[in-house]
Amino acid sequence: QVQLAESGGGLVQAGGSLRLSCAASGRTFTSYAMGWFRQAPGKEREYVAAISRNSGITYYADFVKGRFTISRDNVKNTVYLQMNSLNPEDTAVYYCAATLSTAQAMSFRPPNYWGQGTQVTVSS
Repeated sequence: QVQLAESGGGLVQAGGSLRLSCAASGRTFTSYAMGWFRQAPGKEREYVAAISRNSGITYYADFVKGRFTISRDNVKNTVYLQMNSLNPEDTAVYYCAATLSTAQAMSFRPPNYWGQGTQVTVSS
């Protein structure tokens, strides 16, 4: 089992940047592919990005390509989401997730573990 704790959310103006972090504890971090999801008010939770166990492969939802970057540090047991060129439509609670499946599968298969989420609010 793994425990996930997100941080780094906050309020930012449109066009600004934020970096989210997700610290993992418990079972060996490299056992999991990692990802980020988000849920806006009144909407379903949606996939944002995923990264393979060794950081070799990353995947992104179309709406964040070129703006967001997912990365991980397997020494610090942490996964990051660098978010640039934010717009109000990016306002959501962002969740870190871990899967025993593949990073590619995170876009269509529910992950095994979730964090509690961190709020990101982008003002216009």
